[in-house]
Amino acid sequence: MAARALWKGAISFGLVYIPVEMYTAVQEHDLDLTMLDKRDFSPIGYKRYNKSTGKEVAWDHIVKGYEYEDNEYVVLSDEDLRRANVEATQTIDIVAFVEAADVPLTYYETPYYLAPSRGGAKVYALLRETLRKAGKIGIATVVMRTKQHLCALVCVEDKIVLNTLRYATEIRSAEELKLPPATLKSAGISDKELQMALSLVEGMSEEWKPEQYHDTYKEDVLALVKKKIKAGQTKTITAPDKESAAPKASNEVDLVALLQDSLGKRGKKGAAAAKSPRPSTRRTKASGSHKVA
Repeated sequence: MAARALWKGAISFGLVYIPVEMYTAVQEHDLDLTMLDKRDFSPIGYKRYNKSTGKEVAWDHIVKGYEYEDNEYVVLSDEDLRRANVEATQTIDIVAFVEAADVPLTYYETPYYLAPSRGGAKVYALLRETLRKAGKIGIATVVMRTKQHLCALVCVEDKIVLNTLRYATEIRSAEELKLPPATLKSAGISDKELQMALSLVEGMSEEWKPEQYHDTYKEDVLALVKKKIKAGQTKTITAPDKESAAPKASNEVDLVALLQDSLGKRGKKGAAAAKSPRPSTRRTKASGSHKVA
């Protein structure tokens, strides 16, 4: 099935307009769990109902409204929302170009692919290559549905990716967090400990291969589902175990010993991988992934 555009409009780039279509860049693979009534294990449903009459309301009869006083609403249709600011709802308006490193990761939210629509291929390529050569990202605004988003336009290989950004007011302050001091000396870290940690990082470094990482927890849950089906325990509710006492934290941590042990284990894994006829074994173990029967 062909991908379906979520949004159609144009990138506003100075006096240049680039007609584009927006597509989702991610797909969710969450565990699809259904809520059940534990008395008879029937699925639980939800109804949209009129709070005045208590009667269920069909989707065709539902409209949106803004409450300007208690129980008083202004009805707003999709066309009303579009007409409020036609330009804002149809353009991705670039307002600045900044260094990518200047935008902290905490601001990034959801990625979308942008593709040129009819007649926009050349100017799309121009903006993409300009971003690549300049080493910058475009900061823009766009309205999707009923919300204006701050976003970043990023050159990723042959694509322009629009990544929605959080506003500064949405980022919580970290001032209340009890963090270690910013310098090695103040944090009590010795040069030896740092060098050993760097050696551990170097030993665990490899090329980024996203396909080797997967959701092992989901696989384990699905394996448990198969096990319960096979054992005829589909209606068995497992009681929680007694919580074990959390290990007591201690400020007296022998980092050197821990790092030495880590380096030793890493060395053994590396040696085993070198002897193995399949080079991918070491990488699979490093990723923590495994197959589920």
